Amino acid sequence: MRIKYNAPTVLTFTLFCAAILLLSKSIFPGLIETWFMVPGKDHFNPKSINHWVTLITHVCGHANWTHLISNFTLILLIGPMLEESYGSKSLFIMTLITALVTGVLNVLLFKSFLLGASGVVFMMILLSSFTNFSKGEIPLTFILVLILYMGVQLFNSLNDDNISQFAHIIGGLCGSFFGFFRSPKIIKR
Repeated sequence: MRIKYNAPTVLTFTLFCAAILLLSKSIFPGLIETWFMVPGKDHFNPKSINHWVTLITHVCGHANWTHLISNFTLILLIGPMLEESYGSKSLFIMTLITALVTGVLNVLLFKSFLLGASGVVFMMILLSSFTNFSKGEIPLTFILVLILYMGVQLFNSLNDDNISQFAHIIGGLCGSFFGFFRSPKIIKR
């Protein structure tokens, strides 16, 4: 038996985020704040190249190891199945689009800074309910996941905490959009 790098997009994303956190906690303090945290609307400087870069890279920055592990436990669980169903390139593009949409909307609507891959997690959660559906049908699993996961996020958005339920909701909406409009690839066995 040998170990296989079975989900290159998911595994590379995971390892990259872990390396960023390790570097920021050891030899490059401030790395996350500068290149992996998108500023809110009162802090975004359109003349700053790193602020533009963070519109996408914020999904790679995490506050601490607990934050990273909580996001990547689900990404590593769901991601490989999605990567097999949709393809590495498609999943990578969906991740980039989700990052960009959550980053841009955070800059336009909120004063708070945003970092972490939880929007990507919710994109994957909602997208996963579409992996085995036929055109013209809405999977009951999608409806239940939408009610459970998104309902909790809407309820939690009433709390004053440091968690961006908005990123969760937007990520879930991105996953729903991708699920409806992007068919999984046909896998030949």
